[in-house]
Amino acid sequence: MSYAAAVNVMLAVHEKKTTAVDLYRPLRNYIAYTFSEHDAQVADDDLQTIRQLRLNLEKPSPSSLDLRRDLLISYFRAIAAVEPRFPISPDRSHVHSLTFTWFDAFRSNKKAALPSIHLEKAAVLFNLGAVYSQIALAADPTSAAGLKQACNGFQSAAGAFAFLKDHAAPKAVAAGATVDLSVECAVMLEKLMLAQSQECFFEKVIGDAKPPGLCSKVARQVGVYYEEAYAALNASPLNQHFDRTWISHVQLKAAQFYAEACYRYSLELHEKEEIAEEIARLRIGISALVDAKKSAKGVAQPLLDAANKLETNMNHNLERSVKENDRVYLMRIPAASSLAALPAASLAKPIPLGEVLNASKEKFFSNLVPDSSTKALSKYTDMVDNIIRTQLEKLQQGSEITRVKLKEMDLPDSILALEGNLSLPLDLTEDVEAVQISGGPSGLETEIQQLRDLRRVNQELLVQAEELLQKEANADAQFRNQFGTRWTRPQSSTLTKNLQDRLNRFAANLKQAADSDSRIDREVRGNGELMAILDSRPIESALPSLARPIMSLDGNEDAIVGALKQSLRQLENLGEQRAGLEDMLKEMKRKDDILPKLMASTGSQEDLFKKEIAKYDQICEEIAQNIEAQEQVLLQLQSKNDDFAAMFNLEDFKVSREKSYKQIAAAVAKYREIKENINEGLKFYVTLQDALTNVKQQCSDFIMTRSIQCRELIEDVQRQIAGLNFATDGKTGYNYPSGGQLNHSRTDAQQAEPQTTPPPHPPPTYQHIPAEQPGPGYLQPYPSTGQPDHQRNTQQPEPQSTPPPPHPQPSYHRLPAEQPRPGYLQPYPSTGQPDHQRTTQQPEPQSTPPPSHPQPPYHHLPAEQPRPGFAHPYPAYAAPQQTPYYAPVGQYQHPQQAPNHDDGQPAYPGWHGAYYNAYQQQTSPFPPPPYTVPAPYPPPQQGSYHSR
Repeated sequence: MSYAAAVNVMLAVHEKKTTAVDLYRPLRNYIAYTFSEHDAQVADDDLQTIRQLRLNLEKPSPSSLDLRRDLLISYFRAIAAVEPRFPISPDRSHVHSLTFTWFDAFRSNKKAALPSIHLEKAAVLFNLGAVYSQIALAADPTSAAGLKQACNGFQSAAGAFAFLKDHAAPKAVAAGATVDLSVECAVMLEKLMLAQSQECFFEKVIGDAKPPGLCSKVARQVGVYYEEAYAALNASPLNQHFDRTWISHVQLKAAQFYAEACYRYSLELHEKEEIAEEIARLRIGISALVDAKKSAKGVAQPLLDAANKLETNMNHNLERSVKENDRVYLMRIPAASSLAALPAASLAKPIPLGEVLNASKEKFFSNLVPDSSTKALSKYTDMVDNIIRTQLEKLQQGSEITRVKLKEMDLPDSILALEGNLSLPLDLTEDVEAVQISGGPSGLETEIQQLRDLRRVNQELLVQAEELLQKEANADAQFRNQFGTRWTRPQSSTLTKNLQDRLNRFAANLKQAADSDSRIDREVRGNGELMAILDSRPIESALPSLARPIMSLDGNEDAIVGALKQSLRQLENLGEQRAGLEDMLKEMKRKDDILPKLMASTGSQEDLFKKEIAKYDQICEEIAQNIEAQEQVLLQLQSKNDDFAAMFNLEDFKVSREKSYKQIAAAVAKYREIKENINEGLKFYVTLQDALTNVKQQCSDFIMTRSIQCRELIEDVQRQIAGLNFATDGKTGYNYPSGGQLNHSRTDAQQAEPQTTPPPHPPPTYQHIPAEQPGPGYLQPYPSTGQPDHQRNTQQPEPQSTPPPPHPQPSYHRLPAEQPRPGYLQPYPSTGQPDHQRTTQQPEPQSTPPPSHPQPPYHHLPAEQPRPGFAHPYPAYAAPQQTPYYAPVGQYQHPQQAPNHDDGQPAYPGWHGAYYNAYQQQTSPFPPPPYTVPAPYPPPQQGSYHSR
């Protein structure tokens, strides 16, 4: 639905009419008389310009409304420049022969003829708002551009009438202007222009098919603006001034858009199936519209047509909703008084015209501003600034003297200490709060227990891995003794040497870790008395208090304390008084504007300055009295504080308090040191557990593979003994399957689909893993939470075109022994002194210092090799590369094996943490081994002093 036709049914304001006025001759005579003939000649061009602007203003409106608007703006700037230079009034010393005549815009038979520049300015502003309203009404509302132009025009008109209301109407009315220039009329016209601008916005949202809820809010605001304009029209002095058609138009518009808001809101309610409220809203809107139509006389027919069309639509929807409610919903219709007010959304606002009408950039009569007046004003301003600056310096100096004196006398801290209100320095308070938030010294025992639990878990994993290897070695030895030379597979010890070496190194690491844990435990117990002060809550309770003397000869302690408090209160009151005096000075300076007096003064400027400066004498006297009173109070306070210090032995209390401060600071430092070492231990054990879990899984993989080989070799040996060797190659003995061929007979039995002939694979080998380089403090850097694992590069053998032999012989390659990495390179140092000794496994020192972030040489492992006799390949155990962790005190070393999170054992219960980094499973053509068990290990709880 579109109401484009209704947009044209809006109101524009006609301009006020005036009579001809010659500005040139009266102003030139005043300039020549007041200033000089020369100044009059210099100002002749400006006078001619202003006269021409006034003549153009007197002519009927030109065909172009934009030109009329520009003319009004230019003329207003010109008379704004005239006002401060040429006083226009009946006074003989002013421009007294100049009279402005303006007719009422709504009552042409009424006029005002006054020698007042305020009447001229108000009338020009009124006409500017009228022209803006005519520009808006002339726009084409059927197009988007025209609707936007109309909206902007009405908002500019509202801005013009708002400027008139705030800056010109009060003075014009005081001079005797007509009603159309009154504040009440300006307010009414501003609201009317805003209503019509908001109506343009309503047409825009309707044309854009916005939701009914939004359309209802915009329509409701249109009605609100019209209601405000209607209320102003019905109030004095406008109720007897405007034609009845204006009042009827605004009244019907207000009712129409209230009904429109109800109608749009009811559409939204119908979509939500809130039929009862929909019916109530429609009835309220129809009732308002019908009542307004009854009293609407003389309104335009298109407006009545729009109202009738809206009423028809609302009645149709009402009938439909009533039928639906009677047949389906059966809801009770709420009373109108129980409904909430319709929401409104204001999109139209007055456009400020202050910048457009600003005359500061105009150069009219710039030569007529007397230099003497300008210099006089500058001189007065300098005098005021000097007074303000001097007095503010006195106030600030007084406050600074008070602060320094109180600090020297340790006040009011000593009084607070006597009353038990102790406090720490701010930085020390923050340190203690951080310690207490992290658990405090009492929480260290829990973390030490966590170290013990983690060490126990790692020891159990180590023992389990060793038992697996030992069990397999015993079984292999038993079969070797049983079958003798027929048992042709390699001995277990030749294949597990690398695993055994790693387990031995892990065992050494665990042993040194236990020693480091013991050192931490001794540190905690040895410094428990020192750190116990940090558990005091509040920490101020651990500070010494200022006690009353045990013996007193005259018993006047209370009198001394009371006198001291009284002096402090007096000093505090004087400080508050100074703050008030400072604000008073600044406010006086802000309001001190003598320009009107200076321009109107006919006497001596010096006399005027003395009179104006005298208003600062009182506040200057008050400032002097405040400073003098403060000096007296400080002298009394010094004397009373000396008595207080002697009576309560204040010097000893200060020494004791400083000692407590140092003790608390030392306790905080020791706690941080121990906390960092515990965090190092927790990180070490978490990383070591991942490494042990990895090695244990390798042991399990090795044993499973050997078990399959063992069963097949037993079958082969038994067939040899029974003379049933069916080897297809004509050879005797057991043929080990190659790494690329996993017992095709068994695999084929498990697969339902025939397989193509696979390309040959090289014989399985245990790939050589390069020795990892140890880093300082930790032998192996581990990935922290959030760091992605480095992708492993796999090296695939090139495919071959020839099929593999039926039973290729495998060659078992021994893994090279990993480079030994020491366990805990650094034992616990004594307090504050790092221990730089290294174990015998430490690499030889180099002449140059290590880099800040050494990177261990991680080599890319070849592609995963199939395991003999087993359907899954060996997992690649490559550690992701990461910047090593450096702790302030290297108590622990990380194990050599990087964690592989593909497998693992359950960790310390209830532990979740930042050290576990979920391993991204490497893409493989084989399914994941069924024995893989995820092992998320909970990390240690990080304290506030975690080493970084």
